[in-house]
Amino acid sequence: MVLVSLGAVACGDEAAPVALGSVSRASVAELVDAPANVTARAVATVSAPADGLLADLRVEPGATVTAGQILAVIDSPGARNRLKQSEQALDSARRAGQGTGGIRRTELTRSQRATDQAAARAFAAARDAAGKITEPGLRDAQLHQVRAAEQQYATAARAANQAVRAAQRGVAQLNAAVGALTAAQRVQAQQAYELARATVDALTLRAPVGGVVQFGGTGDGTGPGGTLGDLLGAAGLSGGAGGERRTAGPAVPGVDEAVPVGGRVTAGTPIMTVVDVAELGLVAEVDETDVLLVTPGLPAAVEFDAAPGATYDARVRAVDVLPAAGAGAGVGYRVRLTLAGGRFVDGRPAPAPRPGMSALVHLRVRQADDVVTVPAAALFSEQGRDNVWLVRSGRAERVPVTVGVQGTELVQILDGVQPGERLVVGGTDRIRTGQQIS
Repeated sequence: MVLVSLGAVACGDEAAPVALGSVSRASVAELVDAPANVTARAVATVSAPADGLLADLRVEPGATVTAGQILAVIDSPGARNRLKQSEQALDSARRAGQGTGGIRRTELTRSQRATDQAAARAFAAARDAAGKITEPGLRDAQLHQVRAAEQQYATAARAANQAVRAAQRGVAQLNAAVGALTAAQRVQAQQAYELARATVDALTLRAPVGGVVQFGGTGDGTGPGGTLGDLLGAAGLSGGAGGERRTAGPAVPGVDEAVPVGGRVTAGTPIMTVVDVAELGLVAEVDETDVLLVTPGLPAAVEFDAAPGATYDARVRAVDVLPAAGAGAGVGYRVRLTLAGGRFVDGRPAPAPRPGMSALVHLRVRQADDVVTVPAAALFSEQGRDNVWLVRSGRAERVPVTVGVQGTELVQILDGVQPGERLVVGGTDRIRTGQQIS
């Protein structure tokens, strides 16, 4: 605690009041303040894999679900019809290929072209459907399946093309060309069937992660960490919704769910979002002038507008290497923190904040315990050095000092003063060397 008293400086005919304090030993912490937002451990938006109707909802808003749990079912006649057609085509391809089948050399190229075009249509449709899935993990898995199918078909198609060209030049038997072409057709039919099967299987929507359910997608929002989707997923295991950003809440105010049971959906329509709030974090944006002081492991105190009077503990987990996008005129860097519980000043536990809430983080970048300190107001700069006005024998004496850790109210002094000495802490601009302090 710093004791401050009022004194007077003899300045001609008038006495100008000044505040006096003492040099003392205390602990001092240097803080860097930064705006922040709460992040969830993981977030995943589950969307319709194909056009159809929302046939069934298995959970209510606010329900807690486990990874893999069925959330909803989509009825898509189009997807099921494509599966049936691809199954019939696969069956036909498996039965074909015995002998030349009456195919003439002049028909080989046309048959191969038709097979390539069918494969291209199937892959394009599958890639388009996968690209509309908003949950990153499922979307990436579907796209990987499409790429693998394309590569497998490309290998078979190259073999068929070489055999067809050899047969047309008369250097190979027609049967060999027909066999290679039929093999390619079987691969194409098999891949088309598997992609259609995957779409139908995906009509049963399952929770990609465990957490709390809310209807709709994550929506759009901004904060110091970027879009709300970025903020929600920035803390840990998975990213935000990814892909296209779509409207989060109900299409009509007052409607409980974004898509009602029986409502029509298109591929990519967000049905619900699962938010893992088991572990909360923070994404803060620290100015470039301070970020070099911030390192992993630093403690921090956090305040929320939503919980006035409460203080939460946090600790720095990581500091981004690249600056945050959209930082405005200045340059800022994202600092990621783990968030612990909080308490009010009377000791009551503070409520858990929600993802996306704004906060102010006080990062404790440096701390010194039991050191020589002076009130921050006692310091003034002169000739490029920090100084204080000491009161010795009732008169003001300017003393240069070396500053260490700089807190909000107290500043560490490395040399120049000793504990117990009196000094001016208010009105320093009105003091002159040798003036009497009464």
